[in-house]
Amino acid sequence: MTTGNSEQPTVRQLRLVVEAEDYDAAVAFYRDVLGMPEEAAFQGDGGARVSILDAGRATLELSNPAQVRLIDSVEAEGRPSARLRVALEVDDAEGATRRLVEAGATLIAEPRETPWRSLNSRLDGPAGLQLTLFQELDAGT
Repeated sequence: MTTGNSEQPTVRQLRLVVEAEDYDAAVAFYRDVLGMPEEAAFQGDGGARVSILDAGRATLELSNPAQVRLIDSVEAEGRPSARLRVALEVDDAEGATRRLVEAGATLIAEPRETPWRSLNSRLDGPAGLQLTLFQELDAGT
């Protein structure tokens, strides 16, 4: 979205950069199990490696502490979320949650319907990322 002012910067992409101690395991988890296609991969000196995975549309969700507490109460029985939590929309929250747990994620909360009509689960994934998987229940209506 632009404001019509040519001086106003416009963000073209949101890219979350995550350092992964076990790079190969993290790539396999997010690319192969979760299904985020690899857009590009690069190697550099000293064993440097990076993979850029397509996560679909990106948004930045800013929440005040009261909203975070509300989400935590609905999504994870009040267990506090990490300061940075990555929420990923999937077509099948129950199936994706099961696959990610089988691939090594730690389940924090089983999928549950939220008051905002989504099916959400919460997990700890590779590279220290806390994940929310959500399925929009009213999608396409």
